Amino acid sequence: MMKLIPACAKCSIKNGERACQIKGGKGPAFCPTRNMGVVIEKANQVYSDPVTLEFARQASIQEAECYINRDQKPYKLHPSKTRLEEICEFAKKMGYNKLGLAFCGGLKREAYTLVKILESRGFEVASVICSVGCTPKEKIGIKDSEKIYRGQFEAMCSPIAQAEILNESGTDFNILLGLCVGHDSLFFKYAKALTTVFAVKDRVLGHNPLAALYTVDSYYERLK
Repeated sequence: MMKLIPACAKCSIKNGERACQIKGGKGPAFCPTRNMGVVIEKANQVYSDPVTLEFARQASIQEAECYINRDQKPYKLHPSKTRLEEICEFAKKMGYNKLGLAFCGGLKREAYTLVKILESRGFEVASVICSVGCTPKEKIGIKDSEKIYRGQFEAMCSPIAQAEILNESGTDFNILLGLCVGHDSLFFKYAKALTTVFAVKDRVLGHNPLAALYTVDSYYERLK
């Protein structure tokens, strides 16, 4: 019998009644909370590592602190902090001093502003642009017809170099800003320090890819 593939995104159980939220809760046939207890328990064993445990603990505390008036009953969610504030506060909780910023050249202005804000909060910041090293795209087998600007030199995005430079710089925690799809994946793979994302790239939607989902029944219906 084939294993059921987990499909949490398709779960129709009401919020507050799901097996992933309450003990004895409901779950459809494909519910991993009900079906994959061994895998979940194996994952939970990772928290026996003190460093991982503290990171997860502080992340959970940070999550709660993003809402105010939590003493009110009944409680209604009242968010109060931007992601930028969250990153700064979390890094402080973890005692991180040196932050790494891997950013896309298309967001250089935003990277400058972000670094100035992080520095004003007392952090030391090592920042590396995607085109660092000025390595030609031919290095990875790109043909002229596959370049953005054909007929001229074009530097490749070098996420592995970005990761290794931040590794060499001894960053405590890294921040990703606007790396391309795939380039971000390589950065995650080769960076030694854990990494969070400040913003992702979406060239059409002003770096707000969720806009395509919010308008998928109207302007972006073609995506379906």
